[in-house]
Amino acid sequence: MKRLIAATLLVISYQLTATAWTPELEAGFQERKQQYLEKFESGKYGSTAYEYEKQSYPRAMIDFLRGNREQAIAFLQADDADSSKNSHILGFDFYSGFTLKGQIRKYFGFGQFLNPSYKSRMQEAMRIFTKVDPLTQHFPQPRKFWENSTDNCDTWIDCRNTDNLRAMRDTSAYLMAEETGNERTRQIYKARIAEKVRSLYQIGQGEWDSEAYLGHALTTYVNLYDFAKDPEVKAIAKSALDWFTITGALKYWRGGFGGPSKRDYSDGNCVWCSGASRALGLYFGDSPLEDKNQDPDLVHLVTSSYRPPLAAVALARKQFTKPLELLNSKPTYENWKPGGSDKPQFYETLYFGNSFQLGTLAQGSGGDWNGFKLMAYNSHRGVDYFIAATGTDPTKISTSSVGNNAVAQYQNLVIWLNDKPSPFQFFLPKSAHTEILRGNLFIRFEKTWLAIAPMNLKFDAVNNNLNRYPDDQILTAIATGQEESGFALEVGEAESYTSWEQFKRSILLNSKLKISDGTAEYISSKKKVKIEHQGRKLPKVWRDGRYHDWRTHYDVYRSEPEKGSCCLNKEGLALAQAVATQERHPKGDTSNMNKAPIYQAWKGGKLEVIVGGEHFKSQRP
Repeated sequence: MKRLIAATLLVISYQLTATAWTPELEAGFQERKQQYLEKFESGKYGSTAYEYEKQSYPRAMIDFLRGNREQAIAFLQADDADSSKNSHILGFDFYSGFTLKGQIRKYFGFGQFLNPSYKSRMQEAMRIFTKVDPLTQHFPQPRKFWENSTDNCDTWIDCRNTDNLRAMRDTSAYLMAEETGNERTRQIYKARIAEKVRSLYQIGQGEWDSEAYLGHALTTYVNLYDFAKDPEVKAIAKSALDWFTITGALKYWRGGFGGPSKRDYSDGNCVWCSGASRALGLYFGDSPLEDKNQDPDLVHLVTSSYRPPLAAVALARKQFTKPLELLNSKPTYENWKPGGSDKPQFYETLYFGNSFQLGTLAQGSGGDWNGFKLMAYNSHRGVDYFIAATGTDPTKISTSSVGNNAVAQYQNLVIWLNDKPSPFQFFLPKSAHTEILRGNLFIRFEKTWLAIAPMNLKFDAVNNNLNRYPDDQILTAIATGQEESGFALEVGEAESYTSWEQFKRSILLNSKLKISDGTAEYISSKKKVKIEHQGRKLPKVWRDGRYHDWRTHYDVYRSEPEKGSCCLNKEGLALAQAVATQERHPKGDTSNMNKAPIYQAWKGGKLEVIVGGEHFKSQRP
């Protein structure tokens, strides 16, 4: 065991400037915290059956914070609805990861208000539970998480291995073992947690940038940060939280959360609609709209002492030089399996204009990942969303895929090419102005302009009656033949095209789309991008005539230098010197660090950020 822990290198985070939040940032957080608490109705918590504690325990904690202490504590220490199933641990429910997360904050965060006899009995249950690794203890038959669940476990503790559930299991078991002196079990879970956090700094998160689950990662690791006694474990927790808030800040903007994402269920495509934006927004704010949603899980954040690095705040508020392009990678989901971390599974391009941010995956959208999202500035709503997909559901935009997607992006230009006829859907706000000129679809947002050139597509119906998105609509397009289908996109704004009319004029006079035998090239007045479909393999891509080698696209986060750039500014030079020895930089070449706000090499073990006057670094010793 000592050898295992020694092999699992501890990640240490530090910031090269002051780490304390400013009084203004803390005041903003406290204001949003108070708004959050006021949204909930007093006295209504829910059930403790199955894993309904996911909602009911946080609601009781929120009611306690609102002043209804007696009723909230009575609920928190009442007999569990499934106590008869848990006689082996004195009636306490420690089965589901979501239940565990609530049990941990109840005991450690609200323990001083619990009845002493109840708290002592709970501590004894925790001692029994972690006497040996509960993942090696088994029930006679699997137990359900929900009435109709199918992913059930026969282990004492949640055996599911999604990134967020595994984190809930491991951090909770660790804290229970630490509290009750079960040292062997504590060391087992310390090693597992350290290895997981270490992998974030190696290849990233398998459940990457999830609009549904990023918030759960934050609300889980704050338990470990707040309550761990071992200073090394507390440092590991901080490293995890810093990584999640920094990388999440890239895709958070003005209350929205956009760009490609894994485990995307099409439910987060508006301001404050995603769990990721609601969690990050507590820290970052910067939206014209107040979050009106009731999200009980966030009670873990509003009762935690953790605050993100100032560099994360600067990233979230986009305090870096624009335009900026990042070429990022994402790992396979089950990357802990043999061969799972050999190379990335997804290759992301993320581009930040002055009024928009656009992200794509070379693989497009499919399965449970979304590979195309744009967010555009809106002074009233925060941001507007524009999403393209090949789904056929006329009632909502989705991550479904028809045919093999192949996507090439070069800064503000995108080509999406399918190797067979495919229907397309375009999700956009009703407030956007649309017009078709010479077969091209032009879309005008408040400050951002889009031009879409269809490939064997005909723009068809509009559905403006979307239940979840009453302010948005879906424009559909149908294939017109038996050949490949898709579109080319060019994004403009005042900084690049002066005016809406000038943008349209430039597209109509200067831009060209060429299609030939599985190849498409889009040439604008400023640059060009080309793609060749390769079936289920990565497409061949040329960016301004330069062939893109996917082997140079392994880094978890890196910037792409502008063509012809030769010099580094002061901040860029400092960061370049810091990362010049990384293995992905042959012969110390650091030209790609020009204007880079963030850098993490594939398997480099270090995340570094220079943005808004803040220099942050987190690495293995």
